[in-house]
Amino acid sequence: MRAWSADTRTAQWCYRIAAVLVGAGMVHLGVQAVVGGPWEGPVSWRKPVTFGLAFGLTLATLTWVSGIMGGRRRDRLLGIFAAACVAEVTVITVQAWRRVPSHFNTSTSLDATFAYTAAAGGAVILVTSIGLAAASVRTHPDVSPSMRLAVRVGFATFLAALVIGAVMIAIGVTAGRTVSQEAAYTAATGLKAGHFATMHGILVLPVLAWLAAHTTWAQEQQTMVIGIGCASYVLAAGAVVMTSQLGIDPLTAPALVPTGLGLLGLLAAGASTLAGIGRRVNAG
Repeated sequence: MRAWSADTRTAQWCYRIAAVLVGAGMVHLGVQAVVGGPWEGPVSWRKPVTFGLAFGLTLATLTWVSGIMGGRRRDRLLGIFAAACVAEVTVITVQAWRRVPSHFNTSTSLDATFAYTAAAGGAVILVTSIGLAAASVRTHPDVSPSMRLAVRVGFATFLAALVIGAVMIAIGVTAGRTVSQEAAYTAATGLKAGHFATMHGILVLPVLAWLAAHTTWAQEQQTMVIGIGCASYVLAAGAVVMTSQLGIDPLTAPALVPTGLGLLGLLAAGASTLAGIGRRVNAG
């Protein structure tokens, strides 16, 4: 894990921006508590909360993970990615304070500008993420096999989440143009669970690999445990994506079996890793 002082200036600024975005999300959680109002719906304080936290955490995660894998274009891609994250959260936040919807809202020229800015920001995030992910598939002899596996699977699931998000936007735009503005906000509701489920592998799996590196395990054992964790995450997230696509609640009995098995496998990989760290600490 690269030390702060050893990382690039761009990466350090990305961490600072990520902290600001997370802070903005937390502030709006306080606004929700004080001001009140609906948590769900196209106009709510939930959006600046969730977008601030999600984009801040994602920016920090990609900055860390991209530092592990390196790449000549890392700083440029990170800078563009960070700018897009700021644009997305700014649009969501401004529109929340204006008490109007942020997505699919083209009712005025100002609202349309914000909506198109958010859409463009999403496209930039997808393109830059592909560029950062491309570095992870190259040969990295200085990175352990277990970490390479975790990063590659994490990027794959993260890109899946972004593609699902793009599909949600496309469905919403189509519904807004062909049905009604209100229909745009509910047309892709079934994809939300899959979008959420695939979003977090880029953080969970590399963290698991980083923890495994602090055990006394040989690299073969680390790779085996990380492999189990990756397969389990893909099983759980994939089950959520498929069942939500079929209109089945991921938490109901039929769908819960593969999701539950995946979560149990991931928890088992995590628990065994923490136990391995504990044994190393006790051994002195």
